[in-house]
Amino acid sequence: MVKIKKAEYILSAAWKSQWPEESFPEMCLAGRSNVGKSSFINAMLSRNGLAKVSSTPGKTRTLNFFNVNDALYFVDVPGYGYAKVANNVTKQFGKTMDEYISERQTLRGFILLVDYRHKPTKDDVMMYEFVKHHGVPVIVVATKEDKLKRNDLKKNEKLIKDTLHFDPSDTFIRFSSLKKKGIQEAWNAIYELCDLDFE
Repeated sequence: MVKIKKAEYILSAAWKSQWPEESFPEMCLAGRSNVGKSSFINAMLSRNGLAKVSSTPGKTRTLNFFNVNDALYFVDVPGYGYAKVANNVTKQFGKTMDEYISERQTLRGFILLVDYRHKPTKDDVMMYEFVKHHGVPVIVVATKEDKLKRNDLKKNEKLIKDTLHFDPSDTFIRFSSLKKKGIQEAWNAIYELCDLDFE
């Protein structure tokens, strides 16, 4: 089990020039607005409120870097699929994301959060295909597992995988921040991709 000795927000970068220098391995996290990304980060890092649950989903348009145990960075991407963001902002952020995914040497994997209860959106599928196109391994985290009936778990997992055209070499994790379910499985996958050892 990962002991969280340090978890702190480092900076928000709107431009490539603001990214921290490449040092620790990085895991990028993305998901549509309201998927429970902030709750995922807070549950994984055992810190309530470290990643703020925004009252305006999709508001942030920066890459947000978090230092975890002086061993890796979580890089939080704004929630996508939110209509009220100006088109020029969306285009600029798309360029930033493209640069980050294709050029960042310390990027080790991508965590795509999807809502376990629903079929992935077009934005989810586009994000998955975009990351796979660049050859980055993906951990698909299906959030809000606690809101599903037991007999829907396998059915919904199949729906998500079929919709994404899920690569069997990637990892699928059932997650509930409420029940603290899937945390260890997620850390196992992250540490394997980042080539880190549990202390």
